[in-house]
Amino acid sequence: MSLTTQSSANFWLTRPFSERSTQIFLVVLLATLALVTLLHVAVPAGNPLHIGAYTVNLFGKYLSYALLAVAVDLVWGYLGILSLGHGAFFAIGGYAMGMYLMRQIGDRGTYGDPVLPDFMVFLSWDSLPWFWHGFDMAWFAFAMVLLAPGLLALVFGFLAFRSRVTGVYLSIITQALTFALMLAFFRNEMGFGGNNGLTDFREILGFDLRTDATRLGLFLATGIALALGFILCRAIVTSKLGRVSVATRDAEARTRFLGYRVERFQLFVFVVSAMLAGLAGALYVPQVGIINPSEFSPIFSIEIVLWVALGGRATLYGAVIGAILVNYAKTIFTGVMPDAWLFALGGLFVFVTVFLPKGVAGLLEHLKRRRHDPTPTPDKEATA
Repeated sequence: MSLTTQSSANFWLTRPFSERSTQIFLVVLLATLALVTLLHVAVPAGNPLHIGAYTVNLFGKYLSYALLAVAVDLVWGYLGILSLGHGAFFAIGGYAMGMYLMRQIGDRGTYGDPVLPDFMVFLSWDSLPWFWHGFDMAWFAFAMVLLAPGLLALVFGFLAFRSRVTGVYLSIITQALTFALMLAFFRNEMGFGGNNGLTDFREILGFDLRTDATRLGLFLATGIALALGFILCRAIVTSKLGRVSVATRDAEARTRFLGYRVERFQLFVFVVSAMLAGLAGALYVPQVGIINPSEFSPIFSIEIVLWVALGGRATLYGAVIGAILVNYAKTIFTGVMPDAWLFALGGLFVFVTVFLPKGVAGLLEHLKRRRHDPTPTPDKEATA
């Protein structure tokens, strides 16, 4: 093997493609995207196999949640940080996208103001707040989708990790952060729509959000973003950075003793995770059609942790499985017995804790080992 080929093979971003688990995940994901597209476009509407625009939209929502779960698994599974505030990064990315979509409405709003969104006109605002400037440009808004949650994570993480806040104390602080942001965004004076949030979106990049083609495009974009986010996270955890992160998770004091600046590794992974969560929020908003302060709810952040726990920590693909399973169950329960969903969610948390401590991914690994290495017979045990 030549030096150039060897260096290319060892490049950290290409390593995940050599993993069987990553290959299987990408094949399944891309096959799902292709199948949904085919059943939506090629199969007539009257056919039982046809997938309507509503279902495509719902699948896109699940995929955005899956990307959010991957972001949480990156910090919880491989860094040992139980973040109960990732809903805040998700919501900030969503608000950045929502601000862009609101600026695209222009004079087609209820009040016909070409600059001010409808809620600002209703509240008698006479000018656009300074932090809304620039969101009429797609490149600026899309940059803020990543930079806004990333900057918040950078400041918060720098203060927390530098002070060596760990364990349950860090979890409580992250939950306090998202709760404080929720209270702030509920205020009309903040300039983000208050209790109603941002809604009534019309178009994105010139495409009508209410057409089936745009909805399908957003679904495919979310699937591609999930694939790229998964590859990035796998590349991180299989690199030296990932090995140091796991060492920090298992024995932080020993890792510090070996000379590693643990807080720098923690901060980098935490910021990357926050940016992925922001991207998930940005993809979620145009498909759902609204963003409001309820996305900051601490309960939502706890739900995200449950997705990862159900799917299996420190696997990444398990987080995707957990996010899709829980949200599919939520769709079914809230349609049949809306009042029973929280009880079902609590029961699911207890079930996972007691019977599936390693999640669905752990169960699949156990079944795989049983198939390739069956239980020894009594004779073999006696020989051993």
